[in-house]
Amino acid sequence: MSSWLPIHCRECYSRTIWHRTYRINRTLLWMALAMTFLFSLHSLLRHLKPDYAHITSVSRYRIHFQWPLGNQTNVDLTNATTFPSHPGTAPASTEGLSEYELGSNGTRRANAVLLMLVRNSELEGALRSVTQLEDRFNHLFGYPWVFLNEVPFTDEFKEKMSAAIAGPVSFGLIPKEDWYQPGWIDEEKAAASRAQMEANNVVYGGSVSYRNMCRFNSGFFYRHPLAQRYKWYWRVEPGVSFHCDTDYDPFLFMEEHDKVYGFTISLQEWPPTVPTLWDAVKEYIAANPQHVAPNNSMAFLSDDGGNSYNMCHFWSNFEIANMEFWRGEVYSKFFEHLESKGGFYYERWGDAPVHSIGAALFARKDQIHFFDDIGYQHPPFMHCPRLHSVRQERNCSCTQYQSFDNNMYSCLRKWEQVVRS
Repeated sequence: MSSWLPIHCRECYSRTIWHRTYRINRTLLWMALAMTFLFSLHSLLRHLKPDYAHITSVSRYRIHFQWPLGNQTNVDLTNATTFPSHPGTAPASTEGLSEYELGSNGTRRANAVLLMLVRNSELEGALRSVTQLEDRFNHLFGYPWVFLNEVPFTDEFKEKMSAAIAGPVSFGLIPKEDWYQPGWIDEEKAAASRAQMEANNVVYGGSVSYRNMCRFNSGFFYRHPLAQRYKWYWRVEPGVSFHCDTDYDPFLFMEEHDKVYGFTISLQEWPPTVPTLWDAVKEYIAANPQHVAPNNSMAFLSDDGGNSYNMCHFWSNFEIANMEFWRGEVYSKFFEHLESKGGFYYERWGDAPVHSIGAALFARKDQIHFFDDIGYQHPPFMHCPRLHSVRQERNCSCTQYQSFDNNMYSCLRKWEQVVRS
């Protein structure tokens, strides 16, 4: 304090300084309390409200405001069925790597594709799925998308979907012979089976189009010309949700660890849909024992050494897998055997048990991977990472108590027992 001030003024000055400091400190205290309250409310909402957590994610704002990830150049991949990538988001050029080996962040990537089977009428749900996966994962890597339909895509579908995706997009028409019920199927027998299932309230029991889809996904999608160029695929369906950020490349993880099939949810099939499927499987195994892999996962499928099927399978609406496995001789012959039985139409064989049985028997159990760290939801079921630390690191918008893993009909515990054995 200045010594030249009179004594009484020095006292007044000291009181003035004290009052000002008190006011400033009180203001700072209220500001700190308000910020603490807002931060606590934000954290609570992120924990309890998945939609709020997704909307407030940093990656969502980065995409909205087009904040760059690094050096990126535009690559025109236009062809008759492919839309070009948007400016500033295509893979950067790196010597020695092809356009399919380079991510939009400049790092190496796998020869992989994001694949969706979708109808024109499902545009809204498809856009939600695509937007979430782009936000949660693909904005880092720029993997191409392929959309398949049994009828031509509308201009509206192609334009809106292309606008939502930063990378290459392709739209393909499924060949009629790969989609529609084969002519050799006894339609009278098939119709009687559909009518009985419908009477028994079996889901999609009376639907021919659902059976077409299951058959196509079981043995034809990986043969489509737009899929043929790729080795790996991530299957995505309309109306699904991705609840966690995935900041690593699951395709490269699979490739580098010799995996062939990845899943997030496993559950039991409805027995009335597959009454003779296991009989056909046992018949194939008996005729081709050399095709069964050593150290396989038969114990996941059967509780009695293969005599009967326990209905456990991987839910195939989420799959990250190697298409070369499906294209290989062993699975191809297996599918041909199942196809010859007509069970896709005489019963209601789904692609989920067919893929699961194929992977469990013809691959080693260590080649099948449970993606615990990918939060995924296909109504009515959801998987959320089990570890709190993972949910925090991955910015997850789900909670563990919502996870189907805890349901009595989940087959995850059985799968983990098989892995440990």
